[in-house]
Amino acid sequence: MKTLLFINGPMGVGKTAVCKALLEQLTPGLYLDGDWCWNMNPFQVTEETRALVLDNVTAMLSRSLACPELEYVIFGWVMHYSKIAGGILNQLKLDGVKVLQYTLLCSEQTLCRRIEDDIASGTRFKGAMEKSLSYLPLYNNQNTVKIMTDGLSAEETAEIIVRQMKEE
Repeated sequence: MKTLLFINGPMGVGKTAVCKALLEQLTPGLYLDGDWCWNMNPFQVTEETRALVLDNVTAMLSRSLACPELEYVIFGWVMHYSKIAGGILNQLKLDGVKVLQYTLLCSEQTLCRRIEDDIASGTRFKGAMEKSLSYLPLYNNQNTVKIMTDGLSAEETAEIIVRQMKEE
C-alpha cells in the first residue's frame, strides 16, 4: 500500500527540512513541495494563478501516486485552511493509498527566531514574519496530527513522524 503524507504548517516552521529528512527515511519515496508551483515572476495570487497552482499540485501528486516504483509520496506546503488539503485530496484517486496528515507547529518565539534567520540568509522576504504569525492559529482546528517542533531538529521531527506511522 502506498502512503501519502501531507506535511503542513506555517512558513518557517521547518516543513522543507523535515520533508527532506523524511525522504531519507522513507524509501522508495518522492518529496514534492507545493511552493514549487508558486515559483512565478511576478508572484501574483489571483483566482487564475490559484487555480493553476492547485491543478499543477493535483497533477503532480496524481502522477506520483500512480508510479509503481514509489511507496511513499511526501507533500509539504502551507495549507492553513483544511479546505486546501481537502480540495486536493478530493481530486486524487486514493484507492490503495493511506493518507496521513501532519501539522508542524512551534511557539511564536521559535517561529520568529527561525524566520529572522531565514530573512538574514535571504531565503525569506521581510513580510514573512507577520504572515506566518497570522497563520499560526489557523492550524489548531485542523484534523491532523500536530507535532511541536520547538527544540527539535528536522531529523528528530522526521523520526517522530516515522514512529507514529509505524504505530498506526
